[in-house]
Amino acid sequence: MAHAEPLWRDGWYQSAQHTPSPNFGPRPEGAQIDLVVIHSISLPPGVYGGPEVEALFTNTLDWDAHPYFEQIRGMEVSSHFFIRRDGRLIQFVSCDDRAWHAGRSHYRGRDNCNDDSIGIELEGLEGLRFEDAQYNTLINLCQAIATHYPLAHIAGHEHVAPGRKQDPGVGFDWAVLQQGSTFPITWFPENIFLSFDSKKNS
Repeated sequence: MAHAEPLWRDGWYQSAQHTPSPNFGPRPEGAQIDLVVIHSISLPPGVYGGPEVEALFTNTLDWDAHPYFEQIRGMEVSSHFFIRRDGRLIQFVSCDDRAWHAGRSHYRGRDNCNDDSIGIELEGLEGLRFEDAQYNTLINLCQAIATHYPLAHIAGHEHVAPGRKQDPGVGFDWAVLQQGSTFPITWFPENIFLSFDSKKNS
């Protein structure tokens, strides 16, 4: 009987397309990888389906291709994962390593969330809605992360860098992720489900 392939190999999720980024580094010794940070991104903002996000994360973006890119010229960033509008999943950095996604941040009593978090970018514009296919991929990915890492917290970029970042924003339905994953409500930011419901019904 053939053995099933492992879900993870050296921090790489085997169900994702692997597109390695040079923008990463080692995690601090003893780091507990217990936080997922959810982001949203599109390049140019509000434009979906192109190669620009992958190009940004792999330092191959043509800075002169669009006027918006002048604002981010020379930026070296990455995320562990990127989920396309159709649910396709791309991984840029091993989850055993430190990706450059959260920036200056603080959450659950700790600074520098890059040290002990896994960053997941959703293709989208902060404040707008996301696709069912993206939620499905996100739920499966978070469940897979929880089987391999001591996951205990899930938050948005807006929660780890309040006042500086606003993604994924009010269009992200946290209840879909919580109910689909069956993770405890205590893993999520306080009152996040109430805030989405109030905006949805207003």
